[in-house]
Amino acid sequence: MDWFYELDEEDRNFIKQFVLSSGSLRELAKIYGISYPTVRLRLDRLIEKIKLRDKDAKNQFEVKMMQMVIDEKIDLETAKNIISLHREDKKND
Repeated sequence: MDWFYELDEEDRNFIKQFVLSSGSLRELAKIYGISYPTVRLRLDRLIEKIKLRDKDAKNQFEVKMMQMVIDEKIDLETAKNIISLHREDKKND
């Protein structure tokens, strides 16, 4: 369960609220004062974060890049290009 402790506090609190609301996304929307689709999107992103962290990652750099995509800090195409360049550099070392 290392993945849980690697999440930021905001995500851990979201999981807590999710459990306390018996998994009701509509209830979560009320608690957070946001729309149902926004809660669904947030849950989908959290699921991707958990999958990414729970996965036995061979390359932490790639995991961090994909985390940035999930957090919408960079777009997927940029991440793919950076990962490709990183792999190329490692191959040349």
